[in-house]
Amino acid sequence: MDKMRQVRRGKDAMDRDWADPELDLDTVAAHAGYSRYHFIRAFKEAYGETPGQYLTHRRMDRAEDLLRTANLSVTEICHLVGFSSVGTFSARFKAWTGLTPSEYRHKHVGRGAALIPGCYAMLWAGGFRSGPGAGPRRQRNSGEAG
Repeated sequence: MDKMRQVRRGKDAMDRDWADPELDLDTVAAHAGYSRYHFIRAFKEAYGETPGQYLTHRRMDRAEDLLRTANLSVTEICHLVGFSSVGTFSARFKAWTGLTPSEYRHKHVGRGAALIPGCYAMLWAGGFRSGPGAGPRRQRNSGEAG
Protein backbone atom coordinates (compact mmCIF):
# COMPACT_ATOMS: atom_id res chain seq x y z
CA MET A 1 0.00 0.00 0.00
CA ASP A 2 1.41 3.40 -0.89
CA LYS A 3 2.25 5.98 1.78
CA MET A 4 -0.47 8.49 0.89
CA ARG A 5 -3.15 5.80 0.95
CA GLN A 6 -2.03 4.71 4.42
CA VAL A 7 -2.08 8.27 5.74
CA ARG A 8 -5.51 8.76 4.19
CA ARG A 9 -6.82 5.75 6.16
CA GLY A 10 -5.81 7.49 9.38
CA LYS A 11 -7.41 10.76 8.25
CA ASP A 12 -10.59 8.85 7.34
CA ALA A 13 -10.68 7.44 10.88
CA MET A 14 -10.48 10.98 12.28
CA ASP A 15 -13.14 12.21 9.85
CA ARG A 16 -15.45 9.40 10.93
CA ASP A 17 -14.84 9.45 14.69
CA TRP A 18 -13.84 13.10 15.35
CA ALA A 19 -16.50 13.55 18.05
CA ASP A 20 -15.38 10.51 20.06
CA PRO A 21 -13.54 11.83 23.14
CA GLU A 22 -11.67 8.51 23.37
CA LEU A 23 -10.19 8.87 19.87
CA ASP A 24 -6.44 8.93 20.33
CA LEU A 25 -3.34 9.11 18.19
CA ASP A 26 -2.40 5.47 18.71
CA THR A 27 -5.78 4.31 17.37
CA VAL A 28 -5.60 6.61 14.35
CA ALA A 29 -2.00 5.61 13.60
CA ALA A 30 -3.00 1.94 13.82
CA HIS A 31 -5.69 2.53 11.18
CA ALA A 32 -2.91 3.82 8.93
CA GLY A 33 -0.54 0.98 9.81
CA TYR A 34 2.06 3.31 11.34
CA SER A 35 3.60 3.96 14.73
CA ARG A 36 2.31 7.17 16.27
CA TYR A 37 5.56 9.06 15.57
CA HIS A 38 5.84 7.94 11.96
CA PHE A 39 2.16 8.76 11.42
CA ILE A 40 2.60 12.31 12.80
CA ARG A 41 5.49 12.94 10.39
CA ALA A 42 3.71 11.39 7.39
CA PHE A 43 0.43 13.21 8.14
CA LYS A 44 2.14 16.59 8.50
CA GLU A 45 4.02 16.02 5.26
CA ALA A 46 0.78 15.14 3.46
CA TYR A 47 -1.61 17.71 4.97
CA GLY A 48 0.57 20.50 6.36
CA GLU A 49 -0.55 20.06 9.97
CA THR A 50 -0.28 17.43 12.67
CA PRO A 51 -3.11 14.95 13.29
CA GLY A 52 -3.85 16.72 16.59
CA GLN A 53 -4.16 20.09 14.85
CA TYR A 54 -6.40 18.57 12.20
CA LEU A 55 -8.68 16.97 14.80
CA THR A 56 -8.88 20.21 16.78
CA HIS A 57 -9.83 22.11 13.62
CA ARG A 58 -12.60 19.61 12.86
CA ARG A 59 -13.95 19.92 16.39
CA MET A 60 -13.71 23.73 16.49
CA ASP A 61 -15.47 24.11 13.13
CA ARG A 62 -18.33 21.95 14.41
CA ALA A 63 -18.45 23.85 17.72
CA GLU A 64 -18.70 27.16 15.86
CA ASP A 65 -21.57 25.79 13.81
CA LEU A 66 -23.43 24.51 16.89
CA LEU A 67 -22.90 27.76 18.81
CA ARG A 68 -24.40 29.72 15.90
CA THR A 69 -27.32 27.43 15.17
CA ALA A 70 -28.30 25.19 18.09
CA ASN A 71 -29.98 26.06 21.34
CA LEU A 72 -27.54 23.98 23.42
CA SER A 73 -25.45 24.93 26.42
CA VAL A 74 -21.70 25.36 26.03
CA THR A 75 -21.27 22.22 28.15
CA GLU A 76 -23.49 20.19 25.82
CA ILE A 77 -21.60 21.45 22.79
CA CYS A 78 -18.29 20.72 24.49
CA HIS A 79 -19.25 17.07 24.88
CA LEU A 80 -20.84 16.78 21.43
CA VAL A 81 -17.61 17.85 19.73
CA GLY A 82 -15.43 15.40 21.63
CA PHE A 83 -14.10 17.26 24.66
CA SER A 84 -14.54 15.91 28.17
CA SER A 85 -13.47 19.13 29.92
CA VAL A 86 -15.34 22.42 29.48
CA GLY A 87 -12.22 24.29 30.60
CA THR A 88 -10.05 22.69 27.92
CA PHE A 89 -12.76 23.20 25.31
CA SER A 90 -13.19 26.88 26.22
CA ALA A 91 -9.44 27.55 26.21
CA ARG A 92 -8.96 25.88 22.81
CA PHE A 93 -12.03 27.62 21.41
CA LYS A 94 -10.73 31.02 22.53
CA ALA A 95 -7.31 30.27 21.03
CA TRP A 96 -9.06 29.25 17.78
CA THR A 97 -11.52 32.17 17.45
CA GLY A 98 -10.25 34.85 19.83
CA LEU A 99 -13.56 34.63 21.72
CA THR A 100 -14.93 32.45 24.48
CA PRO A 101 -17.77 30.13 23.38
CA SER A 102 -20.32 32.42 25.08
CA GLU A 103 -18.87 35.55 23.45
CA TYR A 104 -18.86 33.80 20.08
CA ARG A 105 -22.52 32.83 20.45
CA HIS A 106 -23.51 36.33 21.54
CA LYS A 107 -21.71 37.83 18.53
CA HIS A 108 -23.19 35.45 15.94
CA VAL A 109 -26.71 34.52 17.10
CA GLY A 110 -29.49 36.58 15.62
CA ARG A 111 -27.73 37.32 12.33
CA GLY A 112 -30.31 35.67 10.13
CA ALA A 113 -30.03 32.17 11.54
CA ALA A 114 -32.74 30.64 13.70
CA LEU A 115 -31.61 28.49 16.59
CA ILE A 116 -32.39 24.81 16.29
CA PRO A 117 -33.99 23.43 19.47
CA GLY A 118 -31.39 21.62 21.53
CA CYS A 119 -33.32 18.36 21.60
CA TYR A 120 -33.22 18.16 17.79
CA ALA A 121 -29.54 19.03 17.64
CA MET A 122 -28.72 16.41 20.28
CA LEU A 123 -30.77 13.77 18.46
CA TRP A 124 -29.14 14.60 15.12
CA ALA A 125 -25.64 14.50 16.63
CA GLY A 126 -26.28 11.23 18.46
CA GLY A 127 -25.86 12.96 21.78
CA PHE A 128 -28.58 11.13 23.69
CA ARG A 129 -27.27 8.24 25.71
CA SER A 130 -29.29 5.75 27.69
CA GLY A 131 -28.83 5.78 31.43
CA PRO A 132 -26.30 7.58 33.61
CA GLY A 133 -22.68 7.06 32.59
CA ALA A 134 -23.64 5.26 29.39
CA GLY A 135 -20.79 4.30 27.13
CA PRO A 136 -19.77 5.78 23.78
CA ARG A 137 -22.47 6.76 21.32
CA ARG A 138 -21.18 4.39 18.66
CA GLN A 139 -21.00 0.74 19.57
CA ARG A 140 -18.24 -1.19 17.86
CA ASN A 141 -18.45 -4.81 16.82
CA SER A 142 -16.11 -7.08 18.74
CA GLY A 143 -14.03 -7.67 15.60
CA GLU A 144 -13.72 -3.98 14.74
CA ALA A 145 -10.43 -2.20 15.40
CA GLY A 146 -10.19 0.79 17.64
